[in-house]
Amino acid sequence: MADEPILRSVFDRWEWVWHEGQFDLVPGCVGEHYIRHDESGDRTVTRDAYAAEIAKVRQERPDIRVVVYDHSFKGNRAWFRFAFKWTDTKTGEARSRAGMQSYRIEGGKLVETWLSMQPLGSTWADTPQEHWTSPPHNS
Repeated sequence: MADEPILRSVFDRWEWVWHEGQFDLVPGCVGEHYIRHDESGDRTVTRDAYAAEIAKVRQERPDIRVVVYDHSFKGNRAWFRFAFKWTDTKTGEARSRAGMQSYRIEGGKLVETWLSMQPLGSTWADTPQEHWTSPPHNS
């Protein structure tokens, strides 16, 4: 079973991967195989393949931010209410897409996730947290 300090550490590093492109942190964040339940269906990817997916997203959307509005850690589980925010590189328009994501953690690493996304243009009406693991504003 993981606990809150371990989960907080994993997601602090995971935020650096997404926002700063610190891909050297991926092996300490993601298990060797990562089970994903998302819009592409159910699939298992290797850690390196998933890191390559994130790198591609960052290349296509260089200013992408994962903005977290609320989260919870309990045992070996975590969930986040978030939005992707970026600028369309062709039009210069601001884009967003809201979602919910839950995770299962084993050995201090992400091993499984469930992701549900809202349509393009969606966002949450409340104020986001400063960082992924910051206290939610509604606390």
